[in-house]
Amino acid sequence: MSEQTPAVLVLEDGTTLRGRSYGATGQTLGEAVFCTGMTGYQETLTDPSYHRQIVVQTAPQIGNTGWNDEDDESARIWVAGYVVRDPARVPSNWRSTRPLDEALAAQGVVGISGVDTRALTRHLRERGAMRAGIFSGEAITGDLVAKVKASPAMVGADLAGEVTTKETVVVPADGEARYRVAALDLGIKSNTPRMMAARGIETHILPSTASIDDVLAIEPDGVFLSNGPGDPATQHHAIALTEEVLRRQLPLFGICFGNQILGRALGLDTYKLRYGHRGINIPVIDTATGRVAITAQNHGFALAGEPGTRFDTPFGDAVVSHYCPNDGCVEGVRAVDVPAFSVQYHPEAAAGPHDAALLFDEFTGLMNRSS
Repeated sequence: MSEQTPAVLVLEDGTTLRGRSYGATGQTLGEAVFCTGMTGYQETLTDPSYHRQIVVQTAPQIGNTGWNDEDDESARIWVAGYVVRDPARVPSNWRSTRPLDEALAAQGVVGISGVDTRALTRHLRERGAMRAGIFSGEAITGDLVAKVKASPAMVGADLAGEVTTKETVVVPADGEARYRVAALDLGIKSNTPRMMAARGIETHILPSTASIDDVLAIEPDGVFLSNGPGDPATQHHAIALTEEVLRRQLPLFGICFGNQILGRALGLDTYKLRYGHRGINIPVIDTATGRVAITAQNHGFALAGEPGTRFDTPFGDAVVSHYCPNDGCVEGVRAVDVPAFSVQYHPEAAAGPHDAALLFDEFTGLMNRSS
């Protein structure tokens, strides 16, 4: 594959940007979103929450550290497509085993380079995340805008079942197991059970179709709701399962998609954000303490609510516990009368920041008090 192979990025509003093929050559369709992280592109690419999304990197230079065998957040690359401005010609890092574009090509991920990603990001901020397509080589043919418009929208997309584990996977604790957690896999990242293992948690990763009987069969000390892709309004099974967990007052912790699932189980609505939060530099405020954490995030949907609001649920009172000062977006909910809480951001963040890692300790404390 020549790096001079022509490629074109087409948005559903007709915007067209030309560049060069990067990664695999061909055609891909998805929702165009931008990520503001200046590092951690390997973790981004392998995050299941990016399933069916074409990721635009706002950092101008991508691929400098190549690709290694340690930093994957799942077993494969999940993004639908990749858009970069200035790809590294030669990677330079002692852990690198191959160039980024080689990893993309090996997994069939169609990308484009040489694009003015700053202008593209401004466009997506103004118009909102939208359907898009990358076409390269012989795929640049026909009515490309029509192809993009014929692709499915993210609203109403039920995607968790496409990224979940097919069978239960057990991640042992580091050393003696102090707790056992049932983790509902809606698109879980590898660093989550790793963070739990460091705290003496044996994690049983269950398929998204797991029933309450499946959860209870492992006799868990707590239940975890993972991150994941798609529209949370489609997750009827996960929401119903969460309601069953709340009725039994099992300690529950959720992140990202899991925050939206818990919120809906508590009676809140969800809605699609204009362009979402995706990056590793997003501030969040705890309404109880006023403490600010810099967080990693990746979500295009959010819970409806106002910071600090206390509201009634079928399981007692709950409160909107965290929010983003940039736009007022709900960043966490906490049940008052049952042991359950969740956050919209990623306390297991790789590649950082680690301001919120203590939430895993809060989860172990919740399990300890409930034992």
